[in-house]
Amino acid sequence: MALDAFAPWEDPKAEPVIHFQNVTKRFGEFTAIDDLTIDIYEKEFFALLGPSGCGKTTLMRMLAGFETPTEGTILLQGQNIAPIPPNKRAVNMMFQSYALFPHLSIWENIAFGLKRDGMSKPDINDRVDEMLRLTRLEQFARRKPHQISGGQRQRVALARSLAKHPKLLLLDEPLGALDKKLRQETQFELMDIQEKTDTTFVIVTHDQEEAMTVASRVAVMDHGKIIQVSTPDAIYETPNSTYVADFIGDVNLIEGKAAAKDGDKLHIAWAEGQPEIIGTPATEFSNGQTVHFAIRPEKVSISAEKPETANALKGKIMDIAYLGNISTYHVELPGGQIIKAQTANNRRLSRRTFTWEDDVWLSFTDTAGVLLER
Repeated sequence: MALDAFAPWEDPKAEPVIHFQNVTKRFGEFTAIDDLTIDIYEKEFFALLGPSGCGKTTLMRMLAGFETPTEGTILLQGQNIAPIPPNKRAVNMMFQSYALFPHLSIWENIAFGLKRDGMSKPDINDRVDEMLRLTRLEQFARRKPHQISGGQRQRVALARSLAKHPKLLLLDEPLGALDKKLRQETQFELMDIQEKTDTTFVIVTHDQEEAMTVASRVAVMDHGKIIQVSTPDAIYETPNSTYVADFIGDVNLIEGKAAAKDGDKLHIAWAEGQPEIIGTPATEFSNGQTVHFAIRPEKVSISAEKPETANALKGKIMDIAYLGNISTYHVELPGGQIIKAQTANNRRLSRRTFTWEDDVWLSFTDTAGVLLER
């Protein structure tokens, strides 16, 4: 599914499959979810992203029926789900621990919920076989969970969760137990399965890379509130706050004051004796207002000579992080501010162009950074 073709949140006529309306959840004095309103649409792969304790798991547990809102309503396809017990909801949840039955075979694990629902034997056989094909587990059907790998157990849990045709599948840190390489492979498998089944997936994760890879939209959370909801590229390129900019990927943040305007450009005074930074704001800033300038390291160029560009700052290389495909240079400016610049290592070089203690110029265009109020 091409993401640019799939954007029901931009269609005013589209009805959300899930609607949180002014939902608050308190545990005693502690507010876990704070007056939250959000829509999730059918066939979305929606990610709840945030640090531990931000409320994302509480949000998911309310959808599953393990918690009830203190205030507000949650609608699933227009129906208030608060009175409906967890086992009667068209919602399934896949836990981080997978919670497979160790004494049952893979086939029996997938069939378990269908048997409890009283489905006929031929229908169970057909559905389990379909799920085994979908998750590429046919050859493991007779094995027990301990006889297969962690990645395969993850697929069994997914197959079991999808077997009952849920309208909504909740995934709580589903790939947390897998190593990095397997996690990346499994992310693409998850996306493929979600597309094939047309099920709405909601994933809870603190792994920003995972959220950015799998999701149609990402909701960045903090202290029970959603700070920004948008597509992964919009969250990365146009964050609405320093919190989101800092949480997603690597970023340089420079605080300054709005100085002179020059057409659609804004000059930012940020350090004594340093040239003003020139940026292109998306909103109006009044003279003297605090501006947070956020720029990604890959948008900062590094050179030995002063370049002809809107912004050029001189500094000294303090640290170099070599990550194989990229190198990140930590450059200290005269006032002590550290700016990170990233270069792609697209040629095999026996020695680096720049090394520690080198004086260098950092440069970027007037549209490379984002100007934020908060």
